[in-house]
Amino acid sequence: MEREIQQVKFNHLSAPKLIRVAAYARVSSAKDAMHHSLMAQVSYYRNLIEHHSEWQFIGVYADEAKTGTKDTRENFVRLLADCREGKIDLILTKSISRFARNTVTLLETVRALKDMGIGVFFEEQNIHTLSRDGELMLSILASYAQEESYSASENQKWKIRKKFEEGIPCTNYMLGYKNQDGRFVIVPEEAELVRYIYNEYLSGKGYTLIAKELTESGILTKKGQPWRWTTIAKILNNYSYTGNLILQTTYRENHITKKTKRNYGELPKYHAQDTHEAIIPLETYNRVQAEIAKRNTAAHSKPKRYPLSGKITCEKCGKKYRRKTPVTGIVWICTTYNTYGKAYCPSKQIPETTLLSVISSITDDIEKVERIIACDNNRLIIRLTDGKEITTVWQDRSRSESWTDEMKEKARRQTLRRNNDG
Repeated sequence: MEREIQQVKFNHLSAPKLIRVAAYARVSSAKDAMHHSLMAQVSYYRNLIEHHSEWQFIGVYADEAKTGTKDTRENFVRLLADCREGKIDLILTKSISRFARNTVTLLETVRALKDMGIGVFFEEQNIHTLSRDGELMLSILASYAQEESYSASENQKWKIRKKFEEGIPCTNYMLGYKNQDGRFVIVPEEAELVRYIYNEYLSGKGYTLIAKELTESGILTKKGQPWRWTTIAKILNNYSYTGNLILQTTYRENHITKKTKRNYGELPKYHAQDTHEAIIPLETYNRVQAEIAKRNTAAHSKPKRYPLSGKITCEKCGKKYRRKTPVTGIVWICTTYNTYGKAYCPSKQIPETTLLSVISSITDDIEKVERIIACDNNRLIIRLTDGKEITTVWQDRSRSESWTDEMKEKARRQTLRRNNDG
C-alpha cells in the first residue's frame, strides 16, 4: 500500500516592525557650556535609541539658543513636519520645558501628534502621552512650567526697569560705541562714520544714496553687511548719539509670545541725560530731524505710484525697477543697482522718455502693459493684458541729449575759462 506524502507549507515569519523613534533636544543659551550640553544630549539620545532592540533610530532634532515660548525653533518645526509625513512613531525628550512652557501650545501639539498615533515621552516627568493618564499629568505639569516662565519673565523685567531708572542701557550694540560695564564708550573710527552719515544727509543726500556710496567704497556695516537705506535711517533717528538716552521705547507683549511692541505710553519712558559722551551735538541731531520731517512732507505730497510702478523687473537680479529723478532727467532703475551699485547688479537705467516712446509704439494705453522684463543689450520683453508679448530694443540717448541746460552752461564756462587761461 502506497502512502501519499503531503507537503505542508509554513507561513513565513516576518521580523517584528520596529518603532521609528526620534528625539528632540534644546538649550536656551548660545554659551559654550550650553553648546556642550546640547552635544551631550544629542549623543545620549542617539546611543539610547540605537541600542534599543525594538527601536529604529530616525534622528535627533536639536535647537540651540531659542526660547521654549516661541514657535520659531527651526528643527522643532522640521520634527513636526516629519511626523505629519508619517516618518516617526515616538518622540523622546528630556522634559516638558524642553518642548514648550506655554500650556496651550504644548497640549495642542501633543494632541495633534496623538491623533496621528505618535507618542511623546518626557523622561524627567516619566510621562507617556499615549498612556491613559498621560494628558492629565501633562496639563498639571505644563501649567507649573508656564508659571515658572512667567515668574522668570517678571524678574527679568524688574532688572531691566531698574537699569532704566539708573540710566543704564540694555543694548550692547550701536555703531560708534561699545558697551563697557553698562556704559557707552566711543569707538573713534566708528564715531567718524556716524558723523559722516549725518553730514552727508544735511548736504542733501538721501538714505539710499548714502548707503550706496558707503557700500561702493568698501565700507560695510558693523555686522559686515552691505548698507541698506533702513540702516542709515535708524542711525539718523537715533537720539542716543547726542549723549542722552530715551529708555523703554519698546516692550515685550507678554512672556508667552515675547512679541516686541513700540511703547506709545503703555509703560513709562525714561529720559536719561548726559549718560555718555556725545558723537553728534544735539543741535545737529535736531537739524537732521527737521530735514527728515521736511522731506517726508514733500514725499507725501507727490503721487505714490506711477503707471509703471511694480511692473518692470530686472532679468539679472529679479528685483523691481523704481522711478528716480537725477539731474539728467527721470529714469527707471533697478533697486539693487540703485542701492548697492554695479558690482551687485550690472543692469542699465532706462530714461523714462525712452521707455514711454517704446510703449507708445506698441499700445496707445499704458494701462494695458501688464509687465516688462528688462534684459541685457537694452532688450525689453513687454507683456500686455491681452496675453500678447513683444520683444523690443531701446536706443541709448546721445551724450548731448543726456545733458541738462545746467550741465551745458557749466561746460561752456569751463571752455571759456580754459581759452582765457591759454
